[in-house]
Amino acid sequence: MGKLTGKTAVITGGGSGIGREIALLFAREGASIGLVDVAGDKAAGVAGAAALQPGAKAASAVADVSDEGAVKAAFAAGAAEIGETDILVNCAGIDATCLLHEMSVEAWDRMIAVHMRGTFLCTREVLPAMKRKRWGRIINFSSQLAHKGAPTMVHYCAAKAGIMGFTRALAYEVGAEGITVNCINPGPIDTPLLRAIPQDWLDAKLGELPIKRFGKPEEVAPAALLLACDDGAYFLGASMNMNGGDYMI
Repeated sequence: MGKLTGKTAVITGGGSGIGREIALLFAREGASIGLVDVAGDKAAGVAGAAALQPGAKAASAVADVSDEGAVKAAFAAGAAEIGETDILVNCAGIDATCLLHEMSVEAWDRMIAVHMRGTFLCTREVLPAMKRKRWGRIINFSSQLAHKGAPTMVHYCAAKAGIMGFTRALAYEVGAEGITVNCINPGPIDTPLLRAIPQDWLDAKLGELPIKRFGKPEEVAPAALLLACDDGAYFLGASMNMNGGDYMI
């Protein structure tokens, strides 16, 4: 028996990076897995790998998490195929660098939409079933930059700080109903998103880290497992920081 046997977990942004590692770890622990990602081929590949676990079920859907209609359709299809969501991991995200005075409204709105509206829309879809069953796990992804800040990433830092506030407020709302809501705040992790950032930014960040290396996605996934399983039942509104010492709190 795995730690998540009998549970259904949906991971947004699960086609690559941290989301992928969480999906595969959860599958090894017995969960049925749903993947929601804008990259359908990558999500399907992860679902296929997850389904190789004994007795596992997996499904994938293509959706932009900031699109209400697409989110509703993806979660409805997932529920029909693998069951209602017990565990939601809001991992979908984007990043970019730009000085604020040069930033377009479109760039600002896109960052806020993917991170904050996406977290809201996906969470809203799963809450009714969790409330009915009086059990659920919601794991949101913020960033250590919500605490620390970073030049040229004002929109990203603002969006991630908003997710942290969302997490705490919702934890108050639903904690008495057997639903935990928590937040993971990684530092710089070696993912496709990080590699897309300009090299000069990456070089500067690497120099700031006491551990002198970027993290690995598989180093983040165990924190999500703790928050998803019964071992983490007393975490509520918490922020878990694994950041190589980039911000010590």
